[in-house]
Amino acid sequence: MLLHLLLLLCLTSSLVQASVHEYRNGRFMTKGNAFVFHGGSEGIYSSSPSDNFISDSDSVSFIRFEKIKFQRPEEVSNRSSLPIHAVVFEVEDRENIGGSAYGGQRAVCCTSDLAKLGVCSHGEIIHHPSIKDSAWPQVFGVSLSENELSGTLPTRSIQITRTGMYNLYFIHCDPGLKDLVVEGKTIWKNPSGYLPGRMAPLMYFYGFMSLAFVLLGIFWFSQCARFWREVLPLQNCLTLVITLGMCEMALWYFDYAEFNETGVRPTVITIWAVTFGSIKRTSARIIILMVSMGYGVVRPTLGGFTSKVIMLGVTFFAASEILELMENVGAVSDLSGKARLFFVLPVAILDAFFIIWIFKSLSATFKKLQTRRLLVKLDIYRKFTNALAVAILVSVGWICYELYFKSKDVYNEHWQNAWIIPAFWQLLSFSLLTVICSLWAPSSNSTRYAYSGSSGDTSGEFEKDDYTLTLIKPSPIPSHEVKNLSETRPLVGDKGESEKDLEEDKRE
Repeated sequence: MLLHLLLLLCLTSSLVQASVHEYRNGRFMTKGNAFVFHGGSEGIYSSSPSDNFISDSDSVSFIRFEKIKFQRPEEVSNRSSLPIHAVVFEVEDRENIGGSAYGGQRAVCCTSDLAKLGVCSHGEIIHHPSIKDSAWPQVFGVSLSENELSGTLPTRSIQITRTGMYNLYFIHCDPGLKDLVVEGKTIWKNPSGYLPGRMAPLMYFYGFMSLAFVLLGIFWFSQCARFWREVLPLQNCLTLVITLGMCEMALWYFDYAEFNETGVRPTVITIWAVTFGSIKRTSARIIILMVSMGYGVVRPTLGGFTSKVIMLGVTFFAASEILELMENVGAVSDLSGKARLFFVLPVAILDAFFIIWIFKSLSATFKKLQTRRLLVKLDIYRKFTNALAVAILVSVGWICYELYFKSKDVYNEHWQNAWIIPAFWQLLSFSLLTVICSLWAPSSNSTRYAYSGSSGDTSGEFEKDDYTLTLIKPSPIPSHEVKNLSETRPLVGDKGESEKDLEEDKRE
């Protein structure tokens, strides 16, 4: 909870709520010969053009400007200013903003050379009509008169009649307004609601995943109820993961549904969805690691590794929680910030550490199972390893595709397909969970996979005759005693083997 409070304090200082983009003392940045403030970027689906456009209509796409005010310091208010513009354009029309004289350096503000050519007026924003729609880009603004400290844009709604990734920038070309700040808000809406276009399909996806987890839960809980006497600790851990998954998917669906309905992201629901997801991912990785180490199958405890596993799990949870909170709480635009890389790297490194440790542990567990000739357990571990290997290979392939996709989509022109990337990871983790649940589903003979101090008693996989022969000394023994020795001495061997395993676990 302390982690949550610290992050919330950091986020609320610059919190922007969903499709309602709020600007609080936003400062302009110098870009070339212009001063620029980024007002937002979202994918918006088109709505039918209407002469009687009303922004309150449910089926209309629009961007609405409300109480946008520009304020300058008093010491520079003794003169009139150049216009301060709001520039709205679709990403395909980005080349229509700015220009250059004689093929020189591209500029956003009209230069003296371009003014001489009659292309534009000095101090104005350079823009050209779009080939697809001559009314775009949309450029309008306000100027500050002498002794006027602030100016307000009139309330205005722009109807969106062409599907695309739309960008809003506030731009001015007046060096005397370098300390200008902007306040107010803009509201962006799609025909189906306030969800940004790239996020809209995820609402339906999380609804589908909620149903999938419910079906998996019905199967798993029914098996646990039928064979409750045979349920193992490992199966109780899987029950926890399924329950966390059901809660996470339901919370994400309600988060997106509320977001879509009101345009304001419900912070509390988002934080709970993020937290349940982080706990689920951490629990799943720890359970896979424990299974790989043979917990409950070839060893009764993790021995000296317990503290290390807990430490790795806590570290992964903290890194994952921070990343998800930064990505989802207060998220507005459809553009990912460069700062995201700073939070992604720790999670990626910890994931790699998990993978290395899991496969190293699987190798050691395989050797133990082969040495003891526990064929039933060996078979289930072979299937488990194959499933993990396929999941890792698919993950690496998808990461390569994701890097390729993002490298080719610098301006987010393929925003309509971007939802597939986060959806894939949810599907992959659910598929792996389904495979593990099918392998370790509660049944009447679940105890075949459980650890037993006397390995041969529960699994029946030892070749008892071989062990018997090695324990009978080649000396004359009365015939009536041979039977007793052949029945009792293997138990000594089993006990010695069990004590050896326990000593090995303690050393580890």
